[in-house]
Amino acid sequence: MTPGTLYLIPVPLGPMAPQSCLPPDVLAVIRPLTHFVVEQAKTARVFLKAAGTEQPLQALQLSELNEHTRREALDDLLQPLLDGYDVGLLSEAGCPAIADPGADLVALAQARGLRVVPLIGPSSLLLALMASGLNGQCFAFHGYLPAKENERLKALRDLESESRKKRQTQIFIETPYRNLALFESLRANLNPATRLTVATDISLPGETIRTLSVQAWKKTALPDVERRPTVFLMLA
Repeated sequence: MTPGTLYLIPVPLGPMAPQSCLPPDVLAVIRPLTHFVVEQAKTARVFLKAAGTEQPLQALQLSELNEHTRREALDDLLQPLLDGYDVGLLSEAGCPAIADPGADLVALAQARGLRVVPLIGPSSLLLALMASGLNGQCFAFHGYLPAKENERLKALRDLESESRKKRQTQIFIETPYRNLALFESLRANLNPATRLTVATDISLPGETIRTLSVQAWKKTALPDVERRPTVFLMLA
């Protein structure tokens, strides 16, 4: 039996129709699929209903993969591929396997020699970098910084030093309800000349993407980032 293909399916970055940000060719790949691995079944069904599926939603097989999934459960999630079914992997927003538990399933599929196909769609990280005006030729994504203040300050100083040494744009994110605390920490502790980008609600109606020096941010009203998906970028 020929194994199936694991399709990495991007989803919108917020409440918008898939047709507004996914190419027709991507939607055409999604619609015949019957097996999906998703972060949350409820929100995945909303996306799949909007994208359109050839089978009724209740006929689709949706298996969850999130931060609570045990690593030994990955084999079961991969089994439909070995049984010959194509499988779609979905994140909650943006591209799967980027700051996303789906990366573990992709790693296992690659280790087993299975075909993995990334599909075109929105990536908040690349969109933020494109609009930032910072260095797009040398950059690094660090995911979530430490939550404890002393550990976070050390991480910020290390990242700023690395940025200065390599002229490297540093990209990171935070849990939305801690965005404002992170921004205030950045503004208070980074070098005044360091450029800082705050990119919020990317691709959504309330989108704001602004780059200023830390010194200029200190003289500017706080951005409305609380409980809104935000990407932070800096270049020393």
